[in-house]
Amino acid sequence: MTLLSLLDYASVLIFAITGALVASRAQLDLVGFAFIACLTALGGGTIRDLLLDRNPIFWIANPTYLAVGAGAALVVFFTAHLLESRLRTLIWLDSLALAVAVAAGAGVALSLDQSAIIVILMGMITGCMGGLMRDVVVDEVPLVLKQGELYVTAAFAGAATAVLVRVYEYDTLLALLACAIVTWILRAGSLFFGWHLPVYKSTPPKT
Repeated sequence: MTLLSLLDYASVLIFAITGALVASRAQLDLVGFAFIACLTALGGGTIRDLLLDRNPIFWIANPTYLAVGAGAALVVFFTAHLLESRLRTLIWLDSLALAVAVAAGAGVALSLDQSAIIVILMGMITGCMGGLMRDVVVDEVPLVLKQGELYVTAAFAGAATAVLVRVYEYDTLLALLACAIVTWILRAGSLFFGWHLPVYKSTPPKT
């Protein structure tokens, strides 16, 4: 198994669990669990592959990814009630999934010798789009848009780190490891310490 395949499997598994946890909060049936889990797990990577013109798309080339997503949904369907706080578990698992998925997206773009800006964008898209689609479908405020939280910013910083390390070290493994670490530290810091970007606040117009 290649490094990129391993990252894709890891991100698919963790994002599928978050999708299934969202489905449990929405009290969906087993088919709903599988749908939301697979949408979350495969959505970002699908958009990445379409934009990069990778043919076939990763989960079509290897349907095992679908099985991983559906399997995660099945397990969560029967075990979600054991969690004391599904929302807290969801948020922290999502932060880990983000870190892995950004590294996976950046790694695919690097393997195709894409430019720095494309590597960064592919990392951000792979990390953010699955969770965005998950939350929109179940009618929740997307985590990527939570006021002031570092989410897309964390993905951007992580993917940019991968580009910088690759330029100076020429080591893809080190670049992707640094990408995942930076992404997770920023996202976890936002959740635990309240790190955030300035939020726009309107002021009454002068009369």
